Amino acid sequence: MIAAYQARCQTRVDTALDNLFDAPRAELARLYQAMRYSVVNGGKRVRPLLVYAACEALGGHAERADGAACAVELIHAYSLVHDDLPSMDDDDLRRGQPTTHKAFDEACAILAGDGLQSLAFEVLADARRNPQDAETRLRMLQRLAQAAGPAGMVGGQAIDLGSIGLKLDQAALEVMHRHKTGALIEASVALGALASGNADADNLAALQGYAQAVGLAFQVQDDILDVESDTATLGKRQGADIARDKPTYPALLGLDRAKAYALELRDQALQALHRLGPDAEPLRNLARYIVERRH
Repeated sequence: MIAAYQARCQTRVDTALDNLFDAPRAELARLYQAMRYSVVNGGKRVRPLLVYAACEALGGHAERADGAACAVELIHAYSLVHDDLPSMDDDDLRRGQPTTHKAFDEACAILAGDGLQSLAFEVLADARRNPQDAETRLRMLQRLAQAAGPAGMVGGQAIDLGSIGLKLDQAALEVMHRHKTGALIEASVALGALASGNADADNLAALQGYAQAVGLAFQVQDDILDVESDTATLGKRQGADIARDKPTYPALLGLDRAKAYALELRDQALQALHRLGPDAEPLRNLARYIVERRH
């Protein structure tokens, strides 16, 4: 069931994203090529799926969420481009293809990431792509900025880089991942809810509880796959976290306990949605998919 929903949402957001990378001047062609390469070069589109599913869970139509879906994927893509740089994680492979700094060059990759980040906010502010009232668009912009910045992803990456070789306890590990991975996943759900036009305080609270659980579950499963999967399946270098001596859930808890914890988080996410009706079924299926995926 999730495969059909995923395919529909992927087609929708990919069509919208594809229209964003036409260079306005010939001199900018290579920059826009690098930006396009970084975004359309595969990907599961989990964050746009969460945007659409949250919007639809509250009775909104998918077209109301196109701008938000594009914005979160652009932020996600920018973060991957920068994370892969030699000064960060120094990765050569992403989604089964050369990373952006390998396919182009390091300077171009930095600029492509910068461009994707600013483009995300341009898209979200555009009333043609995000047909909410101005006050709601402002709330959405603020929410995404918080998730992407030093209180969210950027802060998480800083903690991550500072934790190499350290032995973090579970509380510290969760602080890092609630910033680095969870913040954008939580923002994706919140933006979808706001896009619906039906995001009252109770709905937002329920969806926040869901998003916090699936955001952490996503990272736990990523850590498990870094141990159990292979490079061809993952589309990135298997065992990279182990090789860099990064703190992970399997290293901290053991593999079996990490798997059990992922399932606990899935169940927490499902419980958070108890007040929502059948329109929230895609969100429920996404929670299951996040801990069952193999790449």
